[in-house]
Amino acid sequence: MLTKSLAAPPSPLSARRRWTVLAVCALSLFLAGVDTTIVNVGLPEIGRGLDVGTRGLEWVVDAYTVVMASLLIVSGALADRFGRRRVFQCGLLVFGLASLACALAPSLGVLVAARAVQGIGGSMLSPVALAIVVNAMPDPRERARAIGVWASVFGLSMAAGPVTGGALIAAFGWRSVFWINAPVVVAALVLVAVFVPESLGERARRLDLPGQVLLTLVLCLSVGILIEGPRIGWTSPAALAGYALTAAATAGFVLVELRRGEPLMDLGPFRRPPFVTAVLGATAVFVALNVTLLLNTFYLQHTRGWTPLATGAATLPMALGATLCAPWSGTLVGRLGPRRPLILAGGFTAAGGLCLVNLGQDTSVSLILLAFLLIGIGFGFANAPLTNTAVSGLPPSRAGVAGAITSTARQVGAAVGIAVAGGLVAGASPVGLAAETRPGWLLVSACGLFLLVVARAAGPRSARTPLGGVLSIL
Repeated sequence: MLTKSLAAPPSPLSARRRWTVLAVCALSLFLAGVDTTIVNVGLPEIGRGLDVGTRGLEWVVDAYTVVMASLLIVSGALADRFGRRRVFQCGLLVFGLASLACALAPSLGVLVAARAVQGIGGSMLSPVALAIVVNAMPDPRERARAIGVWASVFGLSMAAGPVTGGALIAAFGWRSVFWINAPVVVAALVLVAVFVPESLGERARRLDLPGQVLLTLVLCLSVGILIEGPRIGWTSPAALAGYALTAAATAGFVLVELRRGEPLMDLGPFRRPPFVTAVLGATAVFVALNVTLLLNTFYLQHTRGWTPLATGAATLPMALGATLCAPWSGTLVGRLGPRRPLILAGGFTAAGGLCLVNLGQDTSVSLILLAFLLIGIGFGFANAPLTNTAVSGLPPSRAGVAGAITSTARQVGAAVGIAVAGGLVAGASPVGLAAETRPGWLLVSACGLFLLVVARAAGPRSARTPLGGVLSIL
């Protein structure tokens, strides 16, 4: 009886109520997005506070992103089956309790475990909140305006994390970047209970537990090897065993997904080259962003002696570029197709990385800020055309699948970027750290150049993007 009542068409909400629902859901998106990057600027302080090195600190960031990446798809399926508001509230509660555990963590192991639990909660926020917004706004034009708001919040949340983290650490110490989540979660829980209506998916998918386990194993093994490879040796027996296990888990995942009637991840879109390049492009964008954020943190604090507040403030040009260019990019995609915004994204990102390939101890601050502005502009221009390229040419029934895969790819890119950047600076002295970061800036430039390849695959214009696909990816 409960399922039938939830599945029934909801009564229309007033305009004020609909936009209140969007505001509440955007708050959750901002919370999950900020937590992906807010910890970066505090890593040196966390290391000093818990007496751990760079390699251990990489797990503080990647435990969150890897777990969230592996659970994004299944969280959406659970919400469709058991109720979106219910799963959303559960995600907020898990996220909030895990944040408190992070703030109280006495050791690195406890902090990493709590961050992994945070990732579980985070996976229930962004995709589920977006489904709630879609359900609350049946009018296509109004829903399109909501897309613009959602895209801006998404870009702002990722870029604003370091600034927010730097200010909190300067005032209250590194544990405050986790304490701050508690009042936000409490407010969100109250607002959800008051304003957000319950809804179910039109057809609840079966859960694919074997696929979920194998996907999580693939991601954890891949990132683990990248983080621990420099320490154990890339050709050591442990590393070789890791490669073999990763390959076996990947092959097993593909076989399981191909044989299931309702797989966790529909592999059909991977037969389309534009889709594959778009997914790889989404990964590359987040590799570039997270390499930039981590290298910036360690260079400015260890080599230049900047405070966390000053380090976070240095990323303001990046946040500004991303926030201003994200909605502009969406407009360009609608008028001209994805190719030109992707060319702009790739060009600005590559230029930003090239500005810092000769980074030294006394590099001009104005050049550093210019590089961050260029990378932020590239990030802002990238998301909308990647969305369009991923879902273009797919029927509406598969647009959501494309969106879920691309969202997962973004988080995988974040995890890989942290692992690679951490490997470059682990063990480097303050004097030699600038030189050690140079391969990272070349990688940022390479990611930008790869977006030019994606632009070529996208074509001058793409078919109109299915609305569900856009909403699923943003």
